[in-house]
Amino acid sequence: MSQFVYGIDLAKHSFSIHGEDHQGKLLIQKSISRSKVLSTFTNMPPAMIRMEACGASHYWTRDLVKFGQMPETLHENQLTD
Repeated sequence: MSQFVYGIDLAKHSFSIHGEDHQGKLLIQKSISRSKVLSTFTNMPPAMIRMEACGASHYWTRDLVKFGQMPETLHENQLTD
């Protein structure tokens, strides 16, 4: 299992990313454009990437796996605020 966990809030134009290490230390918290999602994660070590399950999440899951990431889609009931 990865030492890093990232959460992505998927939207139409900009995505919010929040990342923590295994101790809960903040690694990243920012919004990026749709066009920069893959380039952002290709420059990071392999990590668990969690996102809400939706039509777009399946697209991002396939692409993130190609770059060695470990994406996971979660049902809305599994998400916390």
